[in-house]
Amino acid sequence: MSTWPVVFLGIIAVATLATAIVQVGLLLEAGRLTRRLGRFVDDVEQEVKPIIGHLNSVSRDASRAATIALAQVERVDALCTDVVSKIDQTITTIHSAIVKPAREGRAWILGFQAMMAAIREFRSAPRARGRDEDDGLFI
Repeated sequence: MSTWPVVFLGIIAVATLATAIVQVGLLLEAGRLTRRLGRFVDDVEQEVKPIIGHLNSVSRDASRAATIALAQVERVDALCTDVVSKIDQTITTIHSAIVKPAREGRAWILGFQAMMAAIREFRSAPRARGRDEDDGLFI
C-alpha cells in the first residue's frame, strides 16, 4: 500500500475524531444549557407565581368593588327616582292646597269688587238721573 492513501486516511480519521469530540462537547454544553434554562424557568415561575396571585387578588377585589359600586349606583338611582316622585307629589299638593284656593279667593275678590262697583254705580245713577231731569226743565 502506498503512503499517501494512509496519510489521507489518517487525516480523515483525525478530522472525524475532532468532529466527534466537538459534537460531544456541543451535546454536553447543550445539556448544561438545557439544565440552566430549566432552572431559570423554575426561578421565573417561583418569582411570577406571587405576582400572578396578587393579580388574581387585585382582579377579585376590583370585581367586588365594581359590584359594590353598581349596587350603590342602583341605590342612588332609586333614591333619585323616589325624590323626584316626592317632589312631584309635593308640587301637586301645593298646587291643590294653595293655587286652587288662591284662584277661588281671587274670584271672590273680583266678585266683591264687581259688586262694590255695581253699588257705587247704582248710588251715583239716581243723582245723575235727577240732574238730567232738571236739565230738561231748565230750558
